[in-house]
Amino acid sequence: MYDVFISYAAADGDWTGLLAERLKAHGVRVFFDRCSLRPGDIVVHELEEAIRASTHGIQVVGPRTMTEPWARQEYAALVQASAGRGLRLIPVLCGDADLPAFAGTRVWVDFRELSGPAFDAKAAELAAVLRGGEQTRKAGADGEALDLARPRTRPPTGSAQPAFVVCYARADAAYGERLVDQLSGSGLPVWSLGHLKWGDDYLWTIRQRLRHALAVVVLMSPEAEESEDVTREILEGQRHSREFFPVLLRGERNYLLASSWYHDARNGELPGPEALRPLRRLHDSHRSERGSPAARTPPPFPLPLPPPAARPPAPAVRSPARGSLTTLEALLAEHETEHADLLTTTLLLEAVGRLEAGWLRRSDGRRLPESLISGIDSLWSRFSGGTYGFGAQVRRARPNGGRHSDFMPLSVGYGWRSSPHEAVPEYQRFTGTAGNHAFFPTLRNPQSERYRDWYDQWTETVLAVHLRLRERG
Repeated sequence: MYDVFISYAAADGDWTGLLAERLKAHGVRVFFDRCSLRPGDIVVHELEEAIRASTHGIQVVGPRTMTEPWARQEYAALVQASAGRGLRLIPVLCGDADLPAFAGTRVWVDFRELSGPAFDAKAAELAAVLRGGEQTRKAGADGEALDLARPRTRPPTGSAQPAFVVCYARADAAYGERLVDQLSGSGLPVWSLGHLKWGDDYLWTIRQRLRHALAVVVLMSPEAEESEDVTREILEGQRHSREFFPVLLRGERNYLLASSWYHDARNGELPGPEALRPLRRLHDSHRSERGSPAARTPPPFPLPLPPPAARPPAPAVRSPARGSLTTLEALLAEHETEHADLLTTTLLLEAVGRLEAGWLRRSDGRRLPESLISGIDSLWSRFSGGTYGFGAQVRRARPNGGRHSDFMPLSVGYGWRSSPHEAVPEYQRFTGTAGNHAFFPTLRNPQSERYRDWYDQWTETVLAVHLRLRERG
């Protein structure tokens, strides 16, 4: 049995040999072909057996890795073992090169420009992970290690236990990990990017954490708003109708969370016990539900804000960064349909200043810009082959006069329900029923579904947009 199989290109052989020596010095059982193969061995059989016998695989990535046939074959074998039996594939960068596609989904280790004691320290840290220990410096989703050398107050939450997920941009990592330590030290289960380990499939891991999150804690700042990762994490949380606990560090409020209660931390201080009370209530409610489904407590959000004299003026809501039709196009191109659906609703709300309300009135529909409606419709139609988009919906059904009762035939016509008598489930189950005609965009806002009148808000939003479409002809 081996702790790790190391794959590399011949051009990186000497560097890889040095890494293998350092790992062995720290007690790691390494398969490195220059040392592990013996005269007379049938190479391909020995390599196949070594991969099967290894718990981890290291793919050393340098400028020549993906141009060398043998290295490409070993890489393919490691990817297959990772997908098939759970081998932890850890990309290790030793030179300037782009990560291969599958390796790029894993949290990677950056050895570039390291030598001497810095190289030895990184190798020792990697050896600890390969032996099944914890990293002393946690890796971010972009592969760069976050500067978090001090130990956790509590170990990371187990994979099966729902936790509070803390999302932040790299510029806010220091505050984010202070907050993680505060929540953990208070006895609350918590998870952040800082808990990712080298070799983790970070996209899958983050999505699983958000899917089962007790709540999503988002640090709001200009850098977070410009971060594609933070944007997608918010959309994923909304997709699963998670609760949000936004914390404003700098600048303006994030437009995707404009209708959410938020904690103002522009003074740099961590939330106090009173501010954290809703998280405590949510955690206690979850524990009660696990012990007794009948012991359900009311949801803790939204909280009443303090009296006006006791709080600073609310900052503005930051408008979408980079003209978010570009973001919408990227989501649709990647088949992130539900994320694109949520962003579509947000863009329409933002266009008429209704982000904080979270829904549209009939009168708001008349103010929707023609260019925005056309741009959204064009993108949905292009990436669905004409199946989705406002044009596809208009061809299926359109409101007669804008009465509240007109919503019912629209919802049947677009496939949102199979009959007028069918109840509409929460957003995640709802989009799971998407058919092959006119279903998207749905114009639903999952963040409003904690309110009793969410269905009426959805009705008004749909009618506002589709009456505007009728005016366009």
